[in-house]
Amino acid sequence: MNSRKSRMFIILAAGLLLAVVSLWVVAGLTAPTRFDGQRAYQDVLAQVAFGPRIPGSSSHAQEVIYIISELEEAGWQVVLQNTTWEGFPVENIIAYRGIQGEAPTILLGAHYDSRLFADQDTGPGAGEAVPGANDGASGVAVLLELARTLPEDIAPVWLVFFDAEDNGGLEGRDWAMGSRAFVASLAAPPQAVVIVDMVGDEDLNLNIEATSDPALAEEIWGLAADLGYEQFIQETRFSLLDDHTPFLEAGIPAAVIIDFEYPFWHTTADTTDKVSPASLQAVGDTLWAWVRAK
Repeated sequence: MNSRKSRMFIILAAGLLLAVVSLWVVAGLTAPTRFDGQRAYQDVLAQVAFGPRIPGSSSHAQEVIYIISELEEAGWQVVLQNTTWEGFPVENIIAYRGIQGEAPTILLGAHYDSRLFADQDTGPGAGEAVPGANDGASGVAVLLELARTLPEDIAPVWLVFFDAEDNGGLEGRDWAMGSRAFVASLAAPPQAVVIVDMVGDEDLNLNIEATSDPALAEEIWGLAADLGYEQFIQETRFSLLDDHTPFLEAGIPAAVIIDFEYPFWHTTADTTDKVSPASLQAVGDTLWAWVRAK
C-alpha cells in the first residue's frame, strides 16, 4: 500500500470510529452516571412479567437469570449462594466489585422472591400468588439501577439480592430465611447494611423503622431531607422483622427502608400500576448520595 492510500485508509478508519462513538452517545449506550427512576421502573415491569417469583418456580429461575444479566452488564462480579435454611433451598445473589472475599464497607440488600399466597386478600384472590410489584420487584429495581450508576471510586459495596424472605408463616417457612443463611455464612461483616423493601408505591411514606440502627437512620433520613424528598418521614413507627433483622441480631449496624402502610401488601393487587418511578427516584437518589458520601 502506497503512502497516499495509507493516509486515505487512516482517515476513513478514523471517520468510522468517530461515527460509531457518536452513535453510542446519541443512543445513550454510554454508562449512565445518575439514578433514573424511569429506568428502574422498567426493571419492575420486567420482573412482574415473569410471574410471581415463588421459590422453585420457573418465574423465580427467570428472575435469577435477569438479575445476574443486568449486574454483569453493569460490570459487577456475581456469586450465587446456593444453600438451605431450615430445610428449604435458598439462592442468594451477591454482587461486588474488586477482590472476591474483600469485606464490604456497605451492603445494600433487597429480597427478590414473592409470596406464595395472597393471605391479606379477603376475596377469591386469597388462594393466588402475589404478583410482588412493590413487595419484591421495587427493591430489586432500586439495587439494579444503583448497580448501573454507582461510580467505581467508592468504598467497597456489595449488592445482595435475598431469596426466601417473603413466605414466613406459609407451609412451615420462616421469614427472612435468605438473609439468615447469608449472615450465618459471613466471614467478615460489613460496616453498615441497608435493606430496601416496598419502596415504589405512589403514596410513599417512609417512616424510620423502630429496630433500625439509629445512627444509620439519622444519616439516611437526614440526607433525604437535604435532597428535598418528603417521602422520608423523620418519625419512628413500627417494629418490623425484615432482612435487616439477622444483621442486627449479629451485632451489625443495619436499617430497613420500607413503607409498611402499603395497602396492597400480600394481595393480588400488588401490581405494576401501583408502582411510581418518582418513588423509586426518591429512594435511589437518597441511597446513591449516601453511598457516594461514605
